[in-house]
Amino acid sequence: MTATGDRRIESRWKAEATRLGFSLSGIAPATDADGFDRFRDWLARGYHGEMGYLQKFESERRNPRGILESVKSVLMVGFEYGPSSTPHSSHQTPHLGRVAAYARGPDYHHTMWDRLNELAVWLEGEIACESRAVADTAPLLERDFARRAGLGWVGNNTMLIHPARGSYFFLGAVLTSLTLEPDPPFEARHCGTCTACLDACPTAAFPEPGVLDATKCISYLTIEHRSAIPLAAREAVGDWVFGCDVCQDVCPWNRFAGPGGSPPDPTLSTLDCVALLGLDEPSFRAKFRNTVFFRAKRAGMLRNAAVVLGNTGDETCLPALDRAAGDPNELVREAAVWAAERVRQRRDLRACDGSNR
Repeated sequence: MTATGDRRIESRWKAEATRLGFSLSGIAPATDADGFDRFRDWLARGYHGEMGYLQKFESERRNPRGILESVKSVLMVGFEYGPSSTPHSSHQTPHLGRVAAYARGPDYHHTMWDRLNELAVWLEGEIACESRAVADTAPLLERDFARRAGLGWVGNNTMLIHPARGSYFFLGAVLTSLTLEPDPPFEARHCGTCTACLDACPTAAFPEPGVLDATKCISYLTIEHRSAIPLAAREAVGDWVFGCDVCQDVCPWNRFAGPGGSPPDPTLSTLDCVALLGLDEPSFRAKFRNTVFFRAKRAGMLRNAAVVLGNTGDETCLPALDRAAGDPNELVREAAVWAAERVRQRRDLRACDGSNR
């Protein structure tokens, strides 16, 4: 029952969520997160890498009260962004870097925040309450509450998987002081004996099913990692210039994934890594300020571009790499020098092979 004794508010809220473009919605009680102890163990094992903010706000993730003191219910939603249609290799166009599907458009945070705030305002207009909309930037273990709200199970690749929608969706929440009727939690795990995601991961980032070592994950290395990408991981990064979709691409449940709520921007589906290396700080800001690429910052994106060219580029990219070797940022310089050496090694090997034929 709701605080007003009128259960219809739950179905009306879900209808409003659907109207705003959320294809998934459910309600969970605002009690301690089921996976908090696992989260603490994950931190203790160092799998968060340089993401110090996760450790800084560790205790706040135990219970949604760390975000809204009066919270009684967590209203979870999912917004689909759709799978990638880019082939698994862009080596035929060696200067292009692949981009994770979620990044192929305007910064999703703004879309989510705007629509979640609308949901919160709508709820407060229906019944007097406190509420707060959150998406990605508050200390909430979203997947725990999404599973509890009936939106799916946490798969072997640590993604939330819906049996009819796959995993290509963003999660958001509205925390409310209302005591709402919760949805049945999703109890089953339908990964079974499938290990497709674990086997396909280029960097072997899953030490066990359902556990991600972020320090080995290509998405982490190309977005959240602020230092040089470890030498041992660079070849496995391949042609991913921002993020990675491999563990989702191979998941059988994503055969059900829809096209997404917003059309992707074709100019962001791949990025020209040679052109990236030519961007100074003002031009980088002008080109990417309304996208999630801004998260990696100029130094991170140029570092990534150099690594991609080191893996896939030919000698035509050498002038760009040599110029980047003089970049003001040490992170960019180091990656460019490494990449240029790799490209020259491949060129010399081809020349040697040709002379032996």
